[in-house]
Formats: sequence, structure tokens, C-alpha cells
Amino acid sequence: MAKYDLDLSGVPCPINFVKTKLKLEELTSGDTLEVLLDDGEPISSVPRAVKDEGHKVLKVEPEGKQYKVLIERK
Repeated sequence: MAKYDLDLSGVPCPINFVKTKLKLEELTSGDTLEVLLDDGEPISSVPRAVKDEGHKVLKVEPEGKQYKVLIERK
């Protein structure tokens, strides 16, 4: 299982979800992706959309004014 990072600070919705989805498509099942998202719409939208795609959100934790979201690819 490999771990990848994606910094989406300052990236607006829905572009941040599109970039997350494209990165997840590059990974293999079981790989994890840690995404850095801004507060507000990004943190409320991206984890929900990722779950809707069938992936697993393992952790959401505050990181200053942003959030780290750990996602496992389905």
C-alpha cells in the first residue's frame, strides 16, 4: 500500500474534487491519498463526494485553518 499527498490549498470547488478524483484514479486499490483542503465548502463537499465515488475516508483532522483528509482508494 502506497501513500500519496495532494495539497489543494486555495483551490475552489468543484476543482478540488476533480483534482482529488483524478489523483485517486492514478492509484491502486488500497493506496491512500492525504488531501489538504480549506475550511468551508471544500471540507464539506470533497469527503462526501469521495464517499459517493465508493472510496473510504479514513480520517479528517484540522491542520491550522485547513483540514487533512486521508482517503483509501476502493
